[in-house]
Amino acid sequence: MNNNTDIAVRNDIDPAETQEWMEALQAVIEKEGSDRASFLIETLLDTARQAGLDIPFSANTPYINTISVDKQPKFPGNFDIERTIRSYVRWNAMMMVLRANKHTNVGGHIASFASAITLYDVGQNHFWNAASDKHGGDLIFSQGHSAPGIYAHSFLLGRLSEEQMDNFRQEVGGNGLSSYPHPWLMPEFWQFPTVSMGLGPIMAIYQARFMRYMQDRGFAQTDNRKVWAFLGDGESDEPETLGAIGMAGREKLDNLIFVVNCNLQRLDGPVRGNGKIIQELEGNFRGANWNVIKVIWGRRWDPILARDKDGLVVKRMMECVDGDYQTFKSKDGAYVREHFFNTPELKELVKDYTDRDIWELNRGGHDPIKVFTAFNAAVNHKGQPTVILAHTIKGYGMGDSGQAQNTSHQQKKMSMESIKAIRDRYQLPISNEELLELPYIRLAEDSAELNYLRQRRIDLGGYLPARRTKAYPLEIPALSAFKSLLDGGHEISTTMAFVRMLNVLVKDKQIGKRIVPIVPDESRTFGMEGMFRQLGIWSQVGQLYTPQDAEQLMFYKEDKHGQVLQEGINEAGGLCDWIAAGTAYSTHGVPMIPFFIYYSMFGFQRVADLIWAAADQRTRGFLLGGTAGRTTLNGEGLQHEDGHSHLIAATVPNCYSYDPTFAGELAVIIHDGLRRMYVEQEDIFYYITLMNENYDQAPLVEGSEADILKGMYLFKKGPNSKKPRVQLLGSGTIFIEVIEAAKLLSEDWGVDADLWSCPSFTELARDGQSCERWNRLHPTEKARVTHIEKCLDNAKGPIVAATDYMRAFAEQIRPWVKNPYSVLGTDGFGRSDTRANLRSFFEVDRYHVTVAALHALAQAGEFDAGKVEVAIAKYNINPDVTAPWLI
Repeated sequence: MNNNTDIAVRNDIDPAETQEWMEALQAVIEKEGSDRASFLIETLLDTARQAGLDIPFSANTPYINTISVDKQPKFPGNFDIERTIRSYVRWNAMMMVLRANKHTNVGGHIASFASAITLYDVGQNHFWNAASDKHGGDLIFSQGHSAPGIYAHSFLLGRLSEEQMDNFRQEVGGNGLSSYPHPWLMPEFWQFPTVSMGLGPIMAIYQARFMRYMQDRGFAQTDNRKVWAFLGDGESDEPETLGAIGMAGREKLDNLIFVVNCNLQRLDGPVRGNGKIIQELEGNFRGANWNVIKVIWGRRWDPILARDKDGLVVKRMMECVDGDYQTFKSKDGAYVREHFFNTPELKELVKDYTDRDIWELNRGGHDPIKVFTAFNAAVNHKGQPTVILAHTIKGYGMGDSGQAQNTSHQQKKMSMESIKAIRDRYQLPISNEELLELPYIRLAEDSAELNYLRQRRIDLGGYLPARRTKAYPLEIPALSAFKSLLDGGHEISTTMAFVRMLNVLVKDKQIGKRIVPIVPDESRTFGMEGMFRQLGIWSQVGQLYTPQDAEQLMFYKEDKHGQVLQEGINEAGGLCDWIAAGTAYSTHGVPMIPFFIYYSMFGFQRVADLIWAAADQRTRGFLLGGTAGRTTLNGEGLQHEDGHSHLIAATVPNCYSYDPTFAGELAVIIHDGLRRMYVEQEDIFYYITLMNENYDQAPLVEGSEADILKGMYLFKKGPNSKKPRVQLLGSGTIFIEVIEAAKLLSEDWGVDADLWSCPSFTELARDGQSCERWNRLHPTEKARVTHIEKCLDNAKGPIVAATDYMRAFAEQIRPWVKNPYSVLGTDGFGRSDTRANLRSFFEVDRYHVTVAALHALAQAGEFDAGKVEVAIAKYNINPDVTAPWLI
């Protein structure tokens, strides 16, 4: 019962009639079953709504288990053996954290896994299939803070050594265990990174949907595979956690199971001290068309609920807020009797229970039979994704040292009294003397428990977690396949050059079908609408309507076998698609080639945390930042103009980022990326910025391919004369302004310029850092020389660099530039205007490049400073205008 029910009772004008209805319903339940009763109620509600009655909607059910006792299947395992195994795993997980902090302060989390151990144990013993020849394997997104328990389970199986356990959070020596699930650090163990919190759930949703995509397109058989995502109730406050559950419900992803560890506590205190997080989450998920299974109470509550004919206990369960439930489990049985069973009627229901009996009334998430029942129902449910809301206790079993304490999340040290109490509670074979050493314990080699544990995993296909590191290499087309782009001669944008290249790739007989184009509702912006008809937009159900533009050549086409993933206005979803496709070599043993193109401003800035997770997960593929740069996008303004995505991209170690100017450069970069990721199978990915500005595409400079990839090549050498000379560097569309500046310098001021295209200042900087480090650590050996120094070794005159990004982008190479170096960039907020006005405002147009070059020459004593003032006036530059980054 709830408050609405209480109000209804008080307003009942005919209690006798009400009682007749209630008795009739009870009779249906008893004689024909709950399914029939549910059908009748739903029919009555539909009839009432059709008659115009105002029927308030509620997505909530009572605060009890969703699956009744009579529908529980028989538990198939050995209950006693599994309890012993859980006790050993619990102990070793705790010891690992305590030992790691005995002489260090590396941290760790005990309480989260202590609350979730039964959830993981039941999955490992009965449900999770490993990848094998017969089964593609389930995908398990473990809750990040539960990592110690996952390690402890693997330790019992002999997968991890005691030395490795002792190196928890101590990885520098090369034999450690990562703090959380990190495939980059443990590539053969962890499948998915799930920290930062919130990223695991949204990635799991898109992995589940990508399984359907892979099956529909004939690449993998995924019918019997599940995606399991474990998360905390506090984690549900992260926007990414619940942000895509509507898509999962809409797409009916019945291969997806969320398990929410509802221990009612987050890092600092209660998740909802004044509310009920389980009820809140139930409403959210049921409203999004998920199958919701609540596992709130353990078996010891069943007799009390059975004898409670008036629903008083259920009513009291609903009255208590989460803060109450946390407090109950931080006290004792007497306290619970006094404050939960707080009326004569409730006390009567437990009069034959001792205080210890009351204290041992368990919660559903700690009862393996209740958990098995929920998992079994979830894997067999059809037509909806399932969420299991499991009521647990933070720090379960830790006693006064952590159980249900607000401080338990950070718990990493415990008193010896508490350790002894835990040893005694779980009847572990450890002497008092041994306790002082904080020992790990193993199951005897010939024990029934170890044989059982191993056999369960053998029956389910092998050990988990486990990760494939390689698939098989692909045969990619030769660079000459993009000859029309290499030859230049077209006035097009690099965005259109990319689309043409993509069209070549999707038609390739070897890899064409593996290309996964991903767009977040911007296909027409990027000129990709031609792919709608050519490739189709993937949809599980095909196209159930006639599109408005059906008579047009490039109509909007959804197709069950479609190739394009089109996510709507959802960069985070598109990025998760890209991760799923870019890790298919690992999760499915099938290499796929994802190209995710989006507004550059809404990529690295908006979903940088997911991109970092993608890097951790060793994703392979291409990110294309369209309409990139701060001045290339006409009319859009501050929130659309990107002047910093390359700076963010530079922070990701395995991301190779490029800002090409010409189609030939773009072809060389993408071709080399295909080679490295899909032939050599390197765990890297590419970020490439594309422009929507049309200009003449210069032909590829002969022999420049290797230097393009290193980040810098000589585009055009100036005349061989004795005139003053400068070196001009640029990337992206601003390199076109740099080229025009070279003409102005020659025609207006008699200055020659060498032109250097720099597709990647970031790669140049990384090369510089690498050489600098090698030289520092090898002081007696011949010093290595950076690519920048090789290029500019004999260069004469000062150097000026200009890009469409903040100055810091081109400033990265300053330590290795020996000549005087000036940098122009687009620092400040973007704004709406024409390209010409924006470039003048940010001082990166041809005129400012020219003035910068003349000023640098003047400082070097090779040009008259007075003439610099003349140039400033000639080009209508206001020398006293406020700097753009201050406006």
